[in-house]
Amino acid sequence: MTPLLTIPQRLAALRQAMQQQHVDACLIPSSDPHLSEYLPAHWQARQWLSGFKGSMGTLIVTADQAGLWADSRYWEQAEQELAGSGITLMKIQTAASTQHLDWLAQQLGSSQTLSVDGDVLSLAAAQALQTTLHAKGVQLRTDLDLVGQIWAERPALPHAAIYAHTAPFASTSRADKLQAVRQAMQQAAASHHFISTLDDIAWLFNLRGADVSYNPVFVSHALLSATQATLFVDRSKLDASLQAELAADGVELADYHQAKTALGQLHASDVILIDPRRITLGLRQAMATDSRVITAINPSTLLKSRKTAAEAAQVRATMEQDGAALCEFFAWFEQVVNHEAISELTIDEQITAARARRPGFVSPSFATIAGFNANGALPHYRATEQAHASIAGNGLLLIDSGGQYLGGTTDITRVVAVGTPSPEQKRDFTLVLKGTINLSMAHFPRGTLSPMLDALARAPMWQHDIDFGHGTGHGVGYFLNVHEGPQTISRSLPDPSMAMQEGMITSVEPGIYRPGLWGVRIENLVLNVAAGQNDFGDFLRFETLTLCPIDSRCIEHSLLSRQEVDWLNHYHAEVRRRLLPLVAGAARDWLLQATQAI
Repeated sequence: MTPLLTIPQRLAALRQAMQQQHVDACLIPSSDPHLSEYLPAHWQARQWLSGFKGSMGTLIVTADQAGLWADSRYWEQAEQELAGSGITLMKIQTAASTQHLDWLAQQLGSSQTLSVDGDVLSLAAAQALQTTLHAKGVQLRTDLDLVGQIWAERPALPHAAIYAHTAPFASTSRADKLQAVRQAMQQAAASHHFISTLDDIAWLFNLRGADVSYNPVFVSHALLSATQATLFVDRSKLDASLQAELAADGVELADYHQAKTALGQLHASDVILIDPRRITLGLRQAMATDSRVITAINPSTLLKSRKTAAEAAQVRATMEQDGAALCEFFAWFEQVVNHEAISELTIDEQITAARARRPGFVSPSFATIAGFNANGALPHYRATEQAHASIAGNGLLLIDSGGQYLGGTTDITRVVAVGTPSPEQKRDFTLVLKGTINLSMAHFPRGTLSPMLDALARAPMWQHDIDFGHGTGHGVGYFLNVHEGPQTISRSLPDPSMAMQEGMITSVEPGIYRPGLWGVRIENLVLNVAAGQNDFGDFLRFETLTLCPIDSRCIEHSLLSRQEVDWLNHYHAEVRRRLLPLVAGAARDWLLQATQAI
């Protein structure tokens, strides 16, 4: 088959395949069989077909229309990348929006057919689709991978080596983690539990890999019973000693593609626990029709979100190393900005190099976002060789970056002055800082649903009739995915699994974005720690983990309260105390200057 070079050619080929299969519409989600956020190249069908490179979005193609549903983080990016493709950007407010379902209900009528590959469609999404389409008499086909039929140069499955995450970084043994999950299975009255989410599997088995860019995970499935644990994986990725270590812990290996077969072989008397948000329709359909199923959140998702005291200690040490790397980077930046030619690409190169010099560093935790002035207004902007800005003159530079270390995952956003920021830029910066401080100072009852905290970060901006379109915070893994559940600080509908518990690590990242002008986002990671008990209950507070100065040159002091000034000065004193022993020379001088009290 000849490779299809242009997006219109690819859409035409898909429509021909649809016609041959008597399909009226085809839905292509941003997904894989593990419902990952970041996809191995083999499953980046939506990106290949549309040209849109954002990490989230839903593409729908009919005989005469094509639309891509994306939230506000990606609107400007999508407008540029979809230009001339024949695909219309359908703007939605949040990633959780179901507007594409409403559109399908309007476009499709009785006896028409929608196709979506069931192997990459979550069970929960499939149920929502079926409910919408049933009311219209539309048929849903989930047995076709139409994009796969026309994708001649489709990349192979990833083949990176798998390795053990060992002590002292992995402080809980594989056997203890398996026992904890089995105990949760027993409490749910389940004899078996099937897991597809890659970070859950990596956490459970104390293994790491490199099948997904920036996330140290590997393509696999797992099936647990009270006495057995089967890991469905390409066993050539594990050396003989690691295979023997797993066998000693009662873990047997099976071929990755045998997961469906194993599900189909469960007995009618078996009771299997699955998470409908974390398993695909294709895997659910592999089970016998009379299988007894319990639906609940994966126990591992809850367990790994609650970092142990030993893990929290490792994360604190990692944050010190990450902060020291950032001191080196910012010292370099201040020396060269407006003196030497640098660009947004230079920022990525230098910040990654600084982290790579630190012990325990493995890789960046996501693609660095470095946006100067107007580019900073794109929340998920990424500079490329073809399109990037030079950094010179006056304005604001937004840098969102992070690292994967053996002892934790970091994610930080700082905005720094280039030349002299304008009064309007300083106002926006200070309002965002107020939001960061307001949420960071929160005390709340244990078990508070995390979305309830979202307004604390937005309130200072709301007072000035300003808001932002993305969530305020996401969970963060322990040398795992930079985005993990179940908690999220956002305007999402609260879910019982989002209850805040001790040990959870979450980002705090409010922002203000002025398209075509500048963007401001200040992000720290925080840890839920005990705040004491009294007659009113058991309370938690946030411990700020991230250690890096906040640029006081961008602050409009008159907008800060005394309490906010005290918080910032206390934070900078802590940053100085913990980072000073780890830096020298220009980095030390920069740190001392950047942490002066205001």
